[in-house]
Amino acid sequence: MFAKNMGQTDRIIRAVIGVVAMILFFTLAGGLKWLALIVGLLMLATAAMGSCPPYRLLGINTCKNR
Repeated sequence: MFAKNMGQTDRIIRAVIGVVAMILFFTLAGGLKWLALIVGLLMLATAAMGSCPPYRLLGINTCKNR
């Protein structure tokens, strides 16, 4: 599907941010709750895939195995 363009450290940071955002989703109220859900899901999805579409557009590659 997508070629990997994220290194291990990048993926871990995204996973942590995603988990924190999901925790905020369950603890916040109002519009910020839904923003936290969107951010959390995007961060967890890109961490799981190892690929970030904006990185591809900007020519960024943090993966050591090019």
